Amino acid sequence: MSATPQASPLSGLARALVQAGRLKEAEAEQLLIQANHEKRSLIEQIIASQKISSLDLARFVADTFGYPLLDLAVYDETHIPSNAIDRKLIAAHRVIPLNKRGNRLSVAIADPTNLRALDEIRFQTGLGVDPIVVEHPKLLPLVAKYAETAEETLKSLTTDDINLDFLDEESAAKTDDAASQEIDDAPVVRFIQKMLLDAINDGASDIHFEPYEKYYRIRVRVDGVLREVATPPLVIKDKIASRIKVISRLNIAEKRVPQDGRMKLVLSKNRTIDFRVSTLPTLQGEKIVLRILDPTSATLGIEALGYEPEQKAVLLEAISRPYGMVLVTGPTGSGKTVSLYTCLNILNKDGVNISTAEDPAEINLAGINQVNVDDKAGLTFAVALRAFLRQDPDIIMVGEVRDLETAEIAIKAAQTGHMVMSTLHTNDAPATLTRLMNMGVPTFNIASSILLITAQRLARRLCTCKKLIDVPNQALLDAGFTEADLDGSWTLYGPGSCERCKGTGYKGRVGIYQVMPISEATQRLIMSGAGEMDLAEQAAREGVKTLRESGLLKVKQGLTSLDEVLSTTNV
Repeated sequence: MSATPQASPLSGLARALVQAGRLKEAEAEQLLIQANHEKRSLIEQIIASQKISSLDLARFVADTFGYPLLDLAVYDETHIPSNAIDRKLIAAHRVIPLNKRGNRLSVAIADPTNLRALDEIRFQTGLGVDPIVVEHPKLLPLVAKYAETAEETLKSLTTDDINLDFLDEESAAKTDDAASQEIDDAPVVRFIQKMLLDAINDGASDIHFEPYEKYYRIRVRVDGVLREVATPPLVIKDKIASRIKVISRLNIAEKRVPQDGRMKLVLSKNRTIDFRVSTLPTLQGEKIVLRILDPTSATLGIEALGYEPEQKAVLLEAISRPYGMVLVTGPTGSGKTVSLYTCLNILNKDGVNISTAEDPAEINLAGINQVNVDDKAGLTFAVALRAFLRQDPDIIMVGEVRDLETAEIAIKAAQTGHMVMSTLHTNDAPATLTRLMNMGVPTFNIASSILLITAQRLARRLCTCKKLIDVPNQALLDAGFTEADLDGSWTLYGPGSCERCKGTGYKGRVGIYQVMPISEATQRLIMSGAGEMDLAEQAAREGVKTLRESGLLKVKQGLTSLDEVLSTTNV
């Protein structure tokens, strides 16, 4: 964005800060010069200089100019009237429409002294504009999201926008030769980009390119459910596969064995999307699955994940301990990585050394030492863990405990003054303990090291078009509700149908959690070699909600439907 030229002498926000004694006049003038030189707004320059924090600045602006202050972190994005303001104005002035009522439009803005922005919005919309002050860093992600439509972004993209970062010149030359032979086809390039952009805008987590004998189809997974989005001609299947493999630095000549790689799509100067690429040779050609890796998901904050207040308190208390082990369990795609990274983001401070070993690292976070496990090269989880222990760590995150060796090293690290976090593929929290026992980990090691286990599932969140439904009481009792729950104080909702959710009735997902701290009584049971049933009964006595109970609580809150909870949890 080009910065709005500032008048001299000082005016607007700069003048107000000087008059209030928050900045010296010389400092304000210097910040203005720097802002103009670097082509950024004054507010951006002030925050970058760290002279005033973004929150303090927002509070000052609201108090000084008499506008309301809003925390965008708690604002429901679904209420944004996306077409109320021209997208070019959103990008140019960093504003977001919040609410339209009658002939008034509420607009989120970091600097309400930017009268040019407000005048242009009034002129374009024909509405009266009510500025709402927000923090600038919280405004930027929304601006990036609403500034361009998929079509506009697609038009602005060229084939050069996808960076081909080859490992060496020789491989680059080989791949370039192959690429010129096999994929010299601009329509294919544009088609792939369109598929990627549409998937990103729909909030998809995966894209499947699937060849069959008679047809070729492309499916995307949105909110955990696959749906077909395109059936391109069968003749281009090889060109699509080759194009994706070139971008992902994979061997395009090798079609007999599975391959894994990564690629990056540059959407704009301040937004890039990473993809994890997996190829699989099938009878009819190569099936390719792209996992969309969203770096913003780890920075949403723990409130956005859906933990109940008491669950959140227990989890935060456990991860703040100086040593011990915290395990997150659940099936593939249940959000384990996001939960772990949210915890790491909370703990990521200047005085803490954090190391992670993953296969592969899905989310890049500044300030955390991330290692990609490579079994072929001999860099296993166990080898990485041993190396971490010689790197003076405070917190260690292991992507997955797969075998006895990794489990033993992780537990020893937890016993010797380190906080260890990891994931495990089990059905619920009590089953995790028996799984470790079955691996061969001694019971006394399990009892002395593990602080907390959290199991999780992702259920689809009801769209705003949700509707009231009537279900017999017996069906509710069978689902797990008690007689006391059926007191008429809450309403049962089911999926509706609208354009926003494309008729599915669901938009987004919400986490369902079982958070089980390891108490002294549970430790004694573990030491005695108790089974899963005994451990689950002890957890229930201590007030730990099962996954089903946590899911039913989400139903009572109107966040998800009963069918979703029944399909994602066991009684």
